[in-house]
Amino acid sequence: MNAPTLNVTRLPVRLAADARRVIARPFLPGNAARISAIIGRVLALTDEEVSSMLSTVLSDYRTRHKDIRGIFRQNYAMATAQPGVGAQAAPSDERRLLLGAYFTSEYSLESVALFNPSMVRHPDQNGVPLGAARFIVSLRACGEGHISSIEFRTGVVDAAHAVTFDAPSPFALTARPDDDALYDKASYVPKLVEMKAHRQWAEPVLALLDNEFTMSDLKYAIDRCRPHGTDTSFTELADNMIWLAHSNYQLEFSPDIPLSARVIFPVSENESRGIEDARFVRFTHGDGRVCYYATYTAYNGFRVLPQLIETDDFRHFKINTLNGRCVQNKGMALFPRKIGSDFVMASRLDGENIYLLRSDNVHFWNESKLVREPKYPWEFVQVGNCGSPIETKDGWLLLTHGVGPMRQYWIGALLLDLEDPSRVIGDLREPMLMPNADERDGYVPNVVYSCGAMLHDDRLIVPYAISDSYSSIATVSLSELLSALRER
Repeated sequence: MNAPTLNVTRLPVRLAADARRVIARPFLPGNAARISAIIGRVLALTDEEVSSMLSTVLSDYRTRHKDIRGIFRQNYAMATAQPGVGAQAAPSDERRLLLGAYFTSEYSLESVALFNPSMVRHPDQNGVPLGAARFIVSLRACGEGHISSIEFRTGVVDAAHAVTFDAPSPFALTARPDDDALYDKASYVPKLVEMKAHRQWAEPVLALLDNEFTMSDLKYAIDRCRPHGTDTSFTELADNMIWLAHSNYQLEFSPDIPLSARVIFPVSENESRGIEDARFVRFTHGDGRVCYYATYTAYNGFRVLPQLIETDDFRHFKINTLNGRCVQNKGMALFPRKIGSDFVMASRLDGENIYLLRSDNVHFWNESKLVREPKYPWEFVQVGNCGSPIETKDGWLLLTHGVGPMRQYWIGALLLDLEDPSRVIGDLREPMLMPNADERDGYVPNVVYSCGAMLHDDRLIVPYAISDSYSSIATVSLSELLSALRER
């Protein structure tokens, strides 16, 4: 493979995994009988033993977590609320805290890797120097068991296109789903049908739900319609209905928690083994309203499921399933505005080629068109996107990834027509970015990969992962890149 002809500048920036970044999450070691046994053992301790043990635990962990007492109280309540856990005499506050510690464990978010970044312009540009821009980078953090979550970093690209990252918070915190979140019946029912879960018992349950409903409303409707005795078909329906609702949730972080401390960690069953490769895009609606969308891949150990994140401020997050026959495989990337009356998305729905999806509803995708098949030797295995397209005067700039011999990943680019983005008007015969000698080794060797770049003046700022281990930044002149694309 020939060296890239473009003048790509690698910046001396390295976002490396830090095993010290930990969250405290619930730990339920076994069934109700085992949980009850642990509670009984702690209740049998003397007050002096409880006080001494608690003092040691708090001393060891208070500097590692922002509110360790609050975490212990929350996890004590969660453990004692499990079905089948016997009622206990009300313990003292110290004993509740110690019990909470027994039902808590630490998880190192980045113990394996910190990779697959996407970059967007920060919604708050106050105080930024002239010619500079503040940005947000999302990253896939990977820890024990290869469970992935979404983390964030902030920084500034200055007028000379130098990139500086802010020091991340020493704490990492998750948010629990909002139990009072409203579900949209108009979106919920078609997905139930698509799952082939809309069976004979579904209609009576749905009839009891308003156009917007909560999880409590759904569980109440299910209980009202539950037949007497054992009915496996109804039990399966109820499980599917609740599973689907759990796959759509809302998260809210406290405003005093810095962005780099906020972690979107798997909470639903369909993402129990990880949240992978979020592609964030700054989206401008027709009325001028700006929000941020991100597609990501939920993985439960058996199958992948594309999901959608929506946020205005990176503090409140709405997570929803993506629906329709075109919602397949990985690597969906939303365009930053509608084209005509449609949302548009780049996708690798068959695992091999780039498709363009169109829809009048951002949650439902049933129309696709093949845009690009593997063409050059460096992409003969597969070709896909490297994040959302960027609008330029010459067309939509879509960064791509190609996979070639030895399963090596390169980053390339396509130029798509502004009015009809299914029409390719330019491509790169050689990759724009390929692993150099220092970037070939890691968890997955010989890979450079991005989930989304940001344009700053005439410079494309490309965050990219290196061999699925850590991340860096490269930049390239937009005018030079467009000139190379137009030479097709």
